[in-house]
Amino acid sequence: MAARSPGSDMFDEIVMADDRFHGEGYQEGYAEGSQAGAAEGRRCGALHGAKIGSEIGSYLGFALTWQCLLPKCTDEKNSKKIRALDSLIGMIQKFPYEDPTYEKLQDDLEKIRGKFKQVCSMLNIRSDFRVSTERPSLTF
Repeated sequence: MAARSPGSDMFDEIVMADDRFHGEGYQEGYAEGSQAGAAEGRRCGALHGAKIGSEIGSYLGFALTWQCLLPKCTDEKNSKKIRALDSLIGMIQKFPYEDPTYEKLQDDLEKIRGKFKQVCSMLNIRSDFRVSTERPSLTF
């Protein structure tokens, strides 16, 4: 075999530069994209978690307030309302706030929403309130 000439090595480097730069660019882009994706994921997760926390907190405040307002009578009508409020409070207290990987998070959240609507129906209160981000109050 004949020895390679110095010019052919330089020619190979020029031809392979495209592949090399493509690979380096991919690695840099992947690293930057991973960093940006993680930051965006944290921001989105924090925002979504705050919304859920605000919703659950509203339900708990509502239930605790009505628990104090209802007379402690033993008649069947108020007894059912108090049991429903106690059930809602219990569901909220068992809700796994610190575990974002909890598999049944959405299912449990839907159950709490359903129980809240049931309690509102029993109390003859509209349940279509929403937490306003523009004002620091609840809208009923």
